Amino acid sequence: MMRLSDTTAPARLTLGQKLVQLNWPLVLLLILTTAFGIGMLYSAAKGWDPWASRQLARFGVGLVLMIAIALIDIRFWMRYAYVIYFAGLALLVAVEVSGSSGMGAQRWISLGGINLQPSEVMKIVMVLGLARYFHSVGLEDIGRPRYLIVPLAMILGPAALVLRQPDLGTAIMLLLGGAAILFVVGVRLWKFAVVIALGLGALPIAWSEMRPYQRQRILTFLDPETDPLGAGYHILQSKIALGSGGIAGKGFLLGTQSQLNFLPERHTDFVFTMLAEEFGMVGGLSLLSLYFLMLAYAVAVSLRVRHQFGRILGVGVCFTVFLYVFINVAMVMGLVPVVGVPLPLISYGGTAMLSV
Repeated sequence: MMRLSDTTAPARLTLGQKLVQLNWPLVLLLILTTAFGIGMLYSAAKGWDPWASRQLARFGVGLVLMIAIALIDIRFWMRYAYVIYFAGLALLVAVEVSGSSGMGAQRWISLGGINLQPSEVMKIVMVLGLARYFHSVGLEDIGRPRYLIVPLAMILGPAALVLRQPDLGTAIMLLLGGAAILFVVGVRLWKFAVVIALGLGALPIAWSEMRPYQRQRILTFLDPETDPLGAGYHILQSKIALGSGGIAGKGFLLGTQSQLNFLPERHTDFVFTMLAEEFGMVGGLSLLSLYFLMLAYAVAVSLRVRHQFGRILGVGVCFTVFLYVFINVAMVMGLVPVVGVPLPLISYGGTAMLSV
């Protein structure tokens, strides 16, 4: 395993040379994907306001921020990985103490007049912290249980805080993202089997601790027709819209379920449904193809990194974005319960956009 300090320091490059070396095809894929989202938000409101214009501005800020981060030497991010991780954890604690509430959940904190959702940021900084930890642990030590205590605490701590907000979808993403990194670094499969078995055994306890609406979501997922005008309304309308889009869709601004307000949360959680209704299976597969190309490209780049920190960080971030896409699309199709996970670069949202 090559350490970051083992690599020969590259010659100092000018800003122009660094910009030329950036992965511009990946940036182009990000821009194309976001263009889908801006178009859908324009359709959702039948105009630029209030969602499309704000989302475009946020993407502009995020794009500049992304390029700025890419120009910074990766050794900086390794050096301050723990600091950034604990700063993200502190923000989650701050939400618990003095966060603002909305839609029945306490998930936001105000910083300088900006409403920030720390749980979205935590998805990224957790990967950063775990990459730093496993960079310093030898391959022969990863299999020893005592070396897994710290990373498990780094995963379970934030997940527990997010679950208290309550935000079941993000908590699940943190757990799955952490599990993926443990798998990538070589933790034995039998240990995952033990954890899964313990989790299944704890299901009755988890069920008793769930809020009533969370239980209802699971019951509705199993049989949405039991409450078609209540808890099952969202997913039933989503399925109707998906089916009515057909192969080529009804056309831009012409979706009946979305434009006549039958489809709830069409600018956030159910934006993929709106896309499929207006552009059909062709539009849905086109967007999923962009995601596939983006993630495949990013994973290929990550696996070519010569040091453990960069490789784990790259693959971890890629898997986090994959979870966004998989959970959201599966959710609107009724394949998993509705848990409120946004579609990356498409759904309206400030912190989620900047994090992705």
